Amino acid sequence: MQGYRILEASSEDDAFLICNQHDGPIHLMVTDVVMPKMYGPELAKRLSSSYPEMKVIYMTGYVEDVISHHGVLEKGVENLQKPFTINDLARKVREVLDK
Repeated sequence: MQGYRILEASSEDDAFLICNQHDGPIHLMVTDVVMPKMYGPELAKRLSSSYPEMKVIYMTGYVEDVISHHGVLEKGVENLQKPFTINDLARKVREVLDK
C-alpha cells in the first residue's frame, strides 16, 4: 500500500531462499529480534554479505534495555517496538530508507 516491493518470508530458512532467488538489490529488511532458529541480528549479518547496502529494522516486544543488556541487540540500531500500527511501520521504513 506504500509503494514498496515486499519479499515475504515465514522463517529464517525461507528468508535465505527468497533472498538467494531474488534478482536485484534488497534495500531494507524488517525482522523480529527473537525467532525460532536464530536472532534477527544474526540473520541480518548473514544476509549482509550478499546485500552490504541493506538496512535493517528490528521488531521486538522486549524493552530495548533488556535486549541490549543480554547482548541480543546493540544499542542504537533501528528498532520498532511492538505492538505498532501500519502507520508506525510506514514512518519507520521511510525514516530508515532516507538515512
